[in-house]
Amino acid sequence: MNARAALFDLYGDHLRTRGGSASVAALVRLMAPLDIAAPAVRTAISRMVRQGWLAPVRLSQGPGYSATPKCERRLDETAARVYRMGTAVWRGRWHMLVLEPVRDRARRERLRADLTFLGYAPLTETTWIGPWSSPELDTLDLPAHRFDATLEGDPRDLVAQAWDLDGLAAAYEDWLAGAVDLVGTLPGDAPDHLVFAVRSKLVHGWRNFLFRDPCLPAALLPPGWPGEKARVYFDQEAARLLPRAAAFVDRNLDGRP
Repeated sequence: MNARAALFDLYGDHLRTRGGSASVAALVRLMAPLDIAAPAVRTAISRMVRQGWLAPVRLSQGPGYSATPKCERRLDETAARVYRMGTAVWRGRWHMLVLEPVRDRARRERLRADLTFLGYAPLTETTWIGPWSSPELDTLDLPAHRFDATLEGDPRDLVAQAWDLDGLAAAYEDWLAGAVDLVGTLPGDAPDHLVFAVRSKLVHGWRNFLFRDPCLPAALLPPGWPGEKARVYFDQEAARLLPRAAAFVDRNLDGRP
């Protein structure tokens, strides 16, 4: 887990509901159980400031950083997908994006990464598809025509063409086996900082599926989809470990050991 990813997880999983700010000293303390050293934390913070995710603030505990509105939108969207909030029913209409040509290679790669994160998949170089529209599209300054469409044929065939479901299913099975092993390392009397570290790694591993899983409707997934079993385990263990992890966060935000 690198420092930048760990900070995103921390702001999304804990700080977003605590005002969205923390002192530099607190951030360093909270990263320590993850074996992330202070210089790496400060470097990651500087990078996130340059990218518009964090902004400097003055707190009673000293200099700190607050999530920007851009960051808050991303954290809220991420939380909704990490914890699979809502029970939206797919009504058979796809959200289509037809991108205008983008000559700059770096810009094309950023758009591709952003659209994949938001749950879209390419049918061609310029045509992307998703089961529904993402509210974050408006933040991308996307050079594209957008529209909803009902396409001919079995939608499951289209899903198999656009997304690697076999690879995703295998990834869920691997994650679940590793998560069970990770949680199993916690002794019954584990201190709060160790519970925080294990839960952070659990959340981080699950969060990585945001870049792979578009959260397709159940009607479009194969029977016995392993992602559902993995989701149940994640929800159960993340909730069970949360009180101890949150206690560790609260103490360090207050400056207590």
